[in-house]
Amino acid sequence: MTGPLRIETSGSVQVWTIDLPDVGNAITGTDIIAGFEAAVDAANSDTAINVVILTGQGKIFSAGGNVKEMADRQGMFGLDAIDQRYAYVDGIQRIPRALGRLEVPLIAAVNGAAIGAGCDLAAMCDIRIASERASFAESFVQIGLIPGDGGTWFIQRAIGYERAAELTFTGDRIDAATALDWGLVSRVVPHDELLPEARALAERIAKNPAHCLRMAKRLMQESRTGALESTLAMAAAMQPLAHRDPEHERRIDRWRTR
Repeated sequence: MTGPLRIETSGSVQVWTIDLPDVGNAITGTDIIAGFEAAVDAANSDTAINVVILTGQGKIFSAGGNVKEMADRQGMFGLDAIDQRYAYVDGIQRIPRALGRLEVPLIAAVNGAAIGAGCDLAAMCDIRIASERASFAESFVQIGLIPGDGGTWFIQRAIGYERAAELTFTGDRIDAATALDWGLVSRVVPHDELLPEARALAERIAKNPAHCLRMAKRLMQESRTGALESTLAMAAAMQPLAHRDPEHERRIDRWRTR
């Protein structure tokens, strides 16, 4: 599928590529926002898809907002304050809501700079792998803004409050090695090996039963904010479904005959 979010499917793995290199793979346009929503809904309804990889075309993962449009007061940036508020709700905030309902694991393959909302976009993913050329900046304050896309929620859950506060309050850029040290990414790889490494990880995930993966992700998400009792109750409700999945039976039978 072509468009601002290019989608390629290989077996049970999909690769979503933000394909807007002329504007730094900005994610504030209406087409890219709708693209994310459509991609999530399609993946959720296709149980043959087990894992998604998200990356950027060219040298940048995502520069977040379109700063030129901000400077020129174009689009939503030309609206008055009240209308802008609703433009955020009905605009870029649709992306975290969409990714929040994605049922399959999402791997960010961060190929370059992830700036502002682009940094937040990476943090919205379940797993992050970075090219050695990647960098990250929660840079909103440096242009007199705040994270308007949920970044304050996602970043501190990825790296803890203190590190997130440092990133948010300074707006400083950190390199891939620092991101690894802080736990923002799980590994850093040579640039040319980024997508092969992400695909290899995706394949290791994708070989597991589809419904099991989707339930495990839902349980992981609940465990981030839910109480222990509600998490246990959800696990107790889901586990019998896993036990009765024919794939579980096949794998248990293989285990018996080892």
